[in-house]
Amino acid sequence: MSQEQGNKRLIVGANKPAHDTNILANTQATIREALDRLGYEEAVYELLKEPIRVMTVRIPVRMDDGHVEVFTGYRAQHNDAIGPTKGGVRFHPDVTLDEVKALSIWMSLKCGIFNLPYGGAKGGIVCDPRSMSLSEQERLARGYVRAISQIVGPAKDIPAPDVYTNSQIMAWMYDEYSRIREFDSPGFITGKPLVLGGSRGRESATALGVVVALRETAERMGKKLSELRVLVQGFGNVGSNVARILHELGATVVGISDAGGGVYNENGLPIPELIEEKDSFGMVTPRLSGVIPTEEFLTKPCDVLVPAALENQIHEGNADKIQASLIVEAANGPTTPEADHILHERGIVVVPDVLANAGGVTVSYFEWVQNNQGFYWTEEEVNQRLENMMVQSVHNILDTAERYDVLPRMAAYMVGIRPFAEAMRWRGWV
Repeated sequence: MSQEQGNKRLIVGANKPAHDTNILANTQATIREALDRLGYEEAVYELLKEPIRVMTVRIPVRMDDGHVEVFTGYRAQHNDAIGPTKGGVRFHPDVTLDEVKALSIWMSLKCGIFNLPYGGAKGGIVCDPRSMSLSEQERLARGYVRAISQIVGPAKDIPAPDVYTNSQIMAWMYDEYSRIREFDSPGFITGKPLVLGGSRGRESATALGVVVALRETAERMGKKLSELRVLVQGFGNVGSNVARILHELGATVVGISDAGGGVYNENGLPIPELIEEKDSFGMVTPRLSGVIPTEEFLTKPCDVLVPAALENQIHEGNADKIQASLIVEAANGPTTPEADHILHERGIVVVPDVLANAGGVTVSYFEWVQNNQGFYWTEEEVNQRLENMMVQSVHNILDTAERYDVLPRMAAYMVGIRPFAEAMRWRGWV
């Protein structure tokens, strides 16, 4: 973690959604349609439309200046019919309960698509870590674990990194949980540093999965990776690694953006140099000239757009201006339902988030397996296993979309939700 992360600073309004919409209601509507298409009864929807368990906690943290600040945190566990729940913890000022609920459902869908033995979960704390010191972040992370310790664990619910959290935050959480339980439990959390039982390949897993999804879909559209011009919105861990991998594989990354705006060059950008310049929050534009607003950036000429920021970035106000022919969703929920319809009418293919960005939870699963076995794989083994699962899942979703004559997003929901419906049926819940 960079020392810059410890500096007191606040970026007002950074990374806020460009278009407000109720992501939980939209997710529930899509799940209902998917279950209807699959022929399941109403009781199945009633159990799957909301998490089975949600905890709201209040976390007191003594700040560096001596005063106590109380933070609100959440943990939502969507469904545990298949196995323990799994999902990240985000630190962000815009975290809401509905967002956490929706994200836990999306995690279930990812696990279902990739046949992982998990249900979905998600956690979040309403805070701005960009204005907090490292010691304040540590006290907050440990306080969150103390608050939720009764409902998490390697056989209950396994947290992981998410927006503005990283391996250092996971290490603090892991240490706090081990203190509470009075034994070492590396399987409690994933995304840990290697020396504490982390998995090789975990840091770039989500990005690698996005690139594989992009490559496989583009090839089905008759396009080679080396011929593509790509815009990457968001330059944090996922976005910067997507840009790096694409650059290394011969694609031309013509634009990148962060919370301050974007930079664009039709001849390609020097990605390695930009990665060297970015800070620990993925900010690089303060050091650059020619920065353009995010709304303008998203509509620049390209073949592929990779939204890797936050929810609702592509909406009905800009979907008709997008110039890409393929959108691969590295972020969770970057496209609103209204935008989906507009993009479809314009012939733009969208690879949905629950498929494209599931590399993170897949390698988190690998980490959990390695922790439980006490046997660790090479980075090549991890990457190859991930690629094999991504390729299979991408073609399964695209084939399902063709077979049912639905959009890839609906196909992904149908494939992802079915295992939970079946597990609940076998258990006698419905």
